[in-house]
Amino acid sequence: MATRACRRPNGTGSASATSTESSIDSAHDEISWSAQDEAELLATVEESADRLDTLITNLLDMSRLQMGTVNPLTTDLDLGSAVEWALAAIPGSGRVQVALGDGLPMVVVDPGLLDRVIANLVENSLRHTPASAGVEIHSSAWTDEAQASWVSLRVVDHGHGVPKSSRDALFAPFQRLGDVPNGDGLGLGLAVARGLTESMGGRISAEETPGGGLTMVVDLPASQVQPTSAERVVTA
Repeated sequence: MATRACRRPNGTGSASATSTESSIDSAHDEISWSAQDEAELLATVEESADRLDTLITNLLDMSRLQMGTVNPLTTDLDLGSAVEWALAAIPGSGRVQVALGDGLPMVVVDPGLLDRVIANLVENSLRHTPASAGVEIHSSAWTDEAQASWVSLRVVDHGHGVPKSSRDALFAPFQRLGDVPNGDGLGLGLAVARGLTESMGGRISAEETPGGGLTMVVDLPASQVQPTSAERVVTA
């Protein structure tokens, strides 16, 4: 369920882009296309295909969450690796700055589900952060009052933020708060992220970003296994 392959259900997005590129080539004799026009058209098609793929995946995930058919297969995973994998498939991830803490324990998660969680949170933050600003990812390890160990992943944006009284509503299905452009999603991303996180024994919440914006905090169960040098990924 919700493995990395689900980013493109049935390959519909990539097939659409390929089909469009072929159509442009075949119509080249009938319509005068400049190289810039062709590039802009293909970029628009690919962006729309990515959005459609994300929408379909979120609809499938929400359906499974509501039916109670999500069965996480948890394992010990290095958080740096998980972040790197997720960012590799996100358009615009060059605007994301990653600064994970040193000596973090591994987390006990389902790798495919965590991939979806990170992707949804980062994509949401990118939509709400001005193009002139970036999104940041931080992490820390801590122990609660019951002596349970956790690792927190923070996805920080610098958009307009959301009032404290409205933050819980962010995680309800089909909620689109703030200045989100019309047609930009159905408000499922954060609901899916919370459902998948909770299915792995974690939790997710929203905080105000100092200076303005919203920070999504994902608390994940920490493993007792320390990552080896080969497993640890250093990102900057």
